[in-house]
Amino acid sequence: MIREETLKELIRDVPDFPTDGVLFRDITPVLQDARAFREVVYAMAGKVKEMKPDLIVGIESRGFILGAPIALELGLGFVPVRKLGKLPAETIRAEYALEYGTNTVEIHKDAIGPGQRVAIVDDLLATGGTAAASVQLSEELGGKVVGLVFLVELTFLNGRSRLTGYRTEALVQY
Repeated sequence: MIREETLKELIRDVPDFPTDGVLFRDITPVLQDARAFREVVYAMAGKVKEMKPDLIVGIESRGFILGAPIALELGLGFVPVRKLGKLPAETIRAEYALEYGTNTVEIHKDAIGPGQRVAIVDDLLATGGTAAASVQLSEELGGKVVGLVFLVELTFLNGRSRLTGYRTEALVQY
């Protein structure tokens, strides 16, 4: 299993992105390193497997990059949660707050069946808005959210507080 220290060495700090004063944690170097990428997928898949889901829900866009190989590794289906207007069939949507406004994510209306166990995967837990919206969408379709798994958690933004009552895991915390 990949160590947190190794991941922190690979994750690149990008100051003032996307706006001044923000220190962005860029996982691209992890994805570029085949061994690290594979170990991250296996480590996250191990956490997901313990949750015994029927489906993986991946949040756009890096949740796709991590969630799809986890779904393949575990022999599960994959469901995308996307930004507004990106899915072709009938959808439901959830709006969530940002520092400077709101954003909306969608899921196909037929993506999750009643009672299906869902694990949500994304690269980063920050304020928890997108993750909470993904939980809301999954449950609105009748799914049972059994947990959420992230590569990185920014603990100082307290996003975990928006996910109270749900098992929440992260490989790296800052």
